[in-house]
Amino acid sequence: MHLASRSTHLFLLACALLTPPLTAQAPVRYEVAFPNAVHHEARITATFADVPSGTLELRMARTSPGRYALHEFAKNVYDVEITDGSGHALEVARPDLHQWNVSGHQGTVRVAYTLFGDRGDGTYAQIDPTGAMLNAPATYMWARQMTDRPVEVRFAPPAGAEWDVATQLEPTSDPHLFRAPDHAYLMDSPTSLGDIAWREWTVESGGRTQTLRFALRHQGTDAAFDDYLRMVQAVVREETAVYGELPAFDYGTYTFLAAYLPWISGDGMEHRNSTVVNRVAHLPEDAVGVLGTVAHEFFHAWNVERIRPVTLEPFDFEAANVSNELWLAEGFTSYYDDLAMTRAGVLDAAAFGQRIAGMVNGVVNSPGFHHRSAVEMSRNAPFVDAAVSIDPQNTANIFISYYTWGSALGLALDLTLRSRFNRTLDDFMRLLWTRHGKPFRPYRVEDAESALAEVSGDATFAADFFRRYVTGTEVPDFEALLASGGYRLAPSQPDRATLRLSFESTRDGATVLSRPLEGSAVYAVGIESGDVVTRFDGQSIRDAGDIARILAGKRPGDSVTIEWQSRGRMQSATLRLEADPALSATPLPGSQPLRDAWLRPRGS
Repeated sequence: MHLASRSTHLFLLACALLTPPLTAQAPVRYEVAFPNAVHHEARITATFADVPSGTLELRMARTSPGRYALHEFAKNVYDVEITDGSGHALEVARPDLHQWNVSGHQGTVRVAYTLFGDRGDGTYAQIDPTGAMLNAPATYMWARQMTDRPVEVRFAPPAGAEWDVATQLEPTSDPHLFRAPDHAYLMDSPTSLGDIAWREWTVESGGRTQTLRFALRHQGTDAAFDDYLRMVQAVVREETAVYGELPAFDYGTYTFLAAYLPWISGDGMEHRNSTVVNRVAHLPEDAVGVLGTVAHEFFHAWNVERIRPVTLEPFDFEAANVSNELWLAEGFTSYYDDLAMTRAGVLDAAAFGQRIAGMVNGVVNSPGFHHRSAVEMSRNAPFVDAAVSIDPQNTANIFISYYTWGSALGLALDLTLRSRFNRTLDDFMRLLWTRHGKPFRPYRVEDAESALAEVSGDATFAADFFRRYVTGTEVPDFEALLASGGYRLAPSQPDRATLRLSFESTRDGATVLSRPLEGSAVYAVGIESGDVVTRFDGQSIRDAGDIARILAGKRPGDSVTIEWQSRGRMQSATLRLEADPALSATPLPGSQPLRDAWLRPRGS
């Protein structure tokens, strides 16, 4: 069952803000209390009034906005009590693990349950005596028949705790009471609670003044936070300059929900008017590292949240959305997070070169591009996006992350537009914004191709680029493209011999940890993950360090013998050592006009 789309959110929100409803509907009301925070529990009570006749279907979500795989949130919900308005127990059936069917309710259903949460990322819930990070789909039970109702949420901190609340939900005069226009908006609204350090600033853009807030839980100093905030503001300016304006944020506010704490699970997760940016980090030492997540997630305020693939709209809270466009939605965003930090002066040209070399290495040194296109990698997101599987997989040989491939394609397209057409990827993103984001018209792959045709002025080029690199499996000529952009792409250690394997020391020798890559010498002779190397180049192997020591004395092209044990069988072969294929991108000396224009600041 698909739920209300974001265009519906906007319509409902406009109606709520501009005109009184013709027929008032009782809101869904939640109270979130923390009587056992020390053991990571919250007690949540949801009240559904004016319930339609018949069976009320209560659900816990299986997916979360910003994620592409299934996450079974019901597993952390227990001690469920479902009563009517007078407190009498109601008849409940469980058609599956995610649903409670309630009958005999006479118009009111109250459900109370305990939520366990000790993972403070952007997907699950984390609760302790210092505060909480609540991702809405992991937190709130909801009713299928009442997703169009307005919502109220009241947070009740533990006794004696003076917790602040940070969220994109609509505030009220009560600092612990918040509202949402409907269920879908609620589910897109994470909440941070605790001892929060606040910073806010206003930005005039697109004829309006809006407020940006940074709500941080951390153990650093105010001075370190202020220095970091200046970096955040510089990145915000550069990303805004790409599009020429900020989006129109609901309630005029955008909130960064950040926790840089030792017990937090690192993650970044975008939402319509906020983002979660958590990391095990400390300011100022880790400022540049955590800023990359901020840069990525804020760029999503345009690209994904408003320039939105049709395959993610409407968002399905009961099954994984399968998307063809994540190479653009996530990958181009990954390209821009590094570019924005460079334009903001956080990274210099050399550091940016290291970042773009990582993009390129992740594509050209992976056999995955032989198997699937960027579109097909996007479609496989439900299998890899924090999805847990205990069975061995061949991911190393058949998959390239849509983040990695997409960022490399963004790099290639930007340099191609600059060198051939005197246009830029900024122009392309701005056109997507005016066509699909600002008016909110979700796009398909063919819409992106149409935008490229308009930006370049060459429909044949656009069709060829998409045929070869987006729906096809060809790889751009990164060496030539980067040379045009003022960088030299070359092997970083061409004289280093490698097996392209990782090992761990075990009782019998050195056990292969990684899956051998297609096309490598070890793949050709039949070595597999889990095999144990016992002799190498005529020498007995006692541990993984012995292999590293022998390799250090070799050069690419040298022939060596290798003996290994594979599932009870002894094997041996002679193989030719390969050169380390890792590439580096170093700035070419002197003035480089294209590079200078590419990396210069845009924000005022």
